[in-house]
Amino acid sequence: MASDLPSFWSPSNYADRRPFLMARGQVAAALRAWFAARAFVEVETAALQVSPGNETHLHAFGTDLIGPDGKRKTLYLRTSPEFACKKLLSAGEPRIFDFARVFRNRERTPLHHPEFTLLEWYRANEAYEILMDDCAALLAEAARAVGATRFSFRGREIDPFAAPERLSVADAFQRYAGIDLPATITCSDGDRVKLAVMAASAGIDFAADDNWGDIFSRVLAEKVEPQLGNGRATILYEYPITQAALARPKPGDPKVAERFELYACGVELANAFGELTDVAEQRRRFEAAMAEKQRIHGERYPIDEDFLAALAQMPQASGIALGFDRLVMLAAGAQRIEQVLWTPVAEA
Repeated sequence: MASDLPSFWSPSNYADRRPFLMARGQVAAALRAWFAARAFVEVETAALQVSPGNETHLHAFGTDLIGPDGKRKTLYLRTSPEFACKKLLSAGEPRIFDFARVFRNRERTPLHHPEFTLLEWYRANEAYEILMDDCAALLAEAARAVGATRFSFRGREIDPFAAPERLSVADAFQRYAGIDLPATITCSDGDRVKLAVMAASAGIDFAADDNWGDIFSRVLAEKVEPQLGNGRATILYEYPITQAALARPKPGDPKVAERFELYACGVELANAFGELTDVAEQRRRFEAAMAEKQRIHGERYPIDEDFLAALAQMPQASGIALGFDRLVMLAAGAQRIEQVLWTPVAEA
């Protein structure tokens, strides 16, 4: 059934959105200039990929590539440009960024859209802590681009020029939930029983079949994330190794990964890794994630063998994905992601 809301092209609706769209262009231009001044090369990676990504809870759009001979091959619209960008690092590019259109199914909220823009950038042979400085700089650049002195969303504000708070995941769980998270982590897994007892004491409800990662995510969402990015941005760093995704273990502490997320006004803006280059370990993580996806969602995506081959040649690097639309929302004062998209995807 068609929505009763006016179309995005309705003159009155468009007039309301146009200031946000102008802000989008201003922020994009400012960030491109910032990267160019630091010898980054802008790349444009393909949206159609052999694998859309291998994360348990991300859902992709699939399609058929039909050759001139009529043969069909299943491809996917990417959920991130990460695999393609890392192949370019393996090819020899030292600093790259990509304003990438990405696609995620089953996602539509004021902060989610089935098609959106990720700004990803990578630094070969540079520590991932440098990305924390990058995040602080880009918040300020976005603010200057639109003449903003504060970012706001749903009654929360930050000063985009203030240095972000840096808070470890372990310290955040202790501070906001009273949970000793390191006591529940081994070098390869989590102790579900220990975390369940602590989470129950913190008032977290969870299902009997929830595993360690499920309970971790519930605590994070209910107790920790609402406290982040108030007054100034927060960088939440050193995720448990079980939540590493494509991040490498921290040298000297294999229980945690070189991973951080950026929060502003309670909104998750970015996810960063000190990139894993251990091919065998990356394959193991992909296979485990796809087995879990099959168990929960009844589907799995292929592993991009070409990506793993490139990973074997990739230099040490750091990389980050930032939700560009969300950044524009905060800078311009928008309340819904559709307000900052030129042509939103039609409602189902």
